[in-house]
Amino acid sequence: MRLWRNLEFWASVLIVLATVCLMVADNLHWVHLGFFAGQFRLNHWFVWIGTLYIAFAVPAIAISKRKRPSMYKILVRVHVFGNLLAFLLISLHFAGQIDRPAQFYPQLGTGLALYIVVIFLTATGFSYRFKIIPSLKIQTNRFVHISLAMSFYTIIVIHILHGLGII
Repeated sequence: MRLWRNLEFWASVLIVLATVCLMVADNLHWVHLGFFAGQFRLNHWFVWIGTLYIAFAVPAIAISKRKRPSMYKILVRVHVFGNLLAFLLISLHFAGQIDRPAQFYPQLGTGLALYIVVIFLTATGFSYRFKIIPSLKIQTNRFVHISLAMSFYTIIVIHILHGLGII
């Protein structure tokens, strides 16, 4: 019952709902995020910002939580909300990619795998933080969440190398 009174939970739900609404709005062409901002499209800037945040902030926060236990609650909130905002940015990029015309449709292989991992990372993080599934052991959820994070790092390297034409 405490979950329903948790402001952090509702703010997190709001970010997830905003993500879904923005993805739908992009696919229905109510908003257009594929315009150029400098050398690259805006939705590419989004994915790079989101991915770089996850790639560098997550390990930094994990190390900081161990080095400064007094900051644990603040660091967990930074982790939760930072990653949800990164998920929003990555989702907007994915929505833009799957909405491309047939003649310019991307090869979805590593990008699709990466987005699926990000979705599961978000879901397991959400479940872990707010204990959504009480019957699921915390250790199991934590193990799956950390394993998915390792998958994220592996797939992002492959995705970048593929995008650069190296592999």
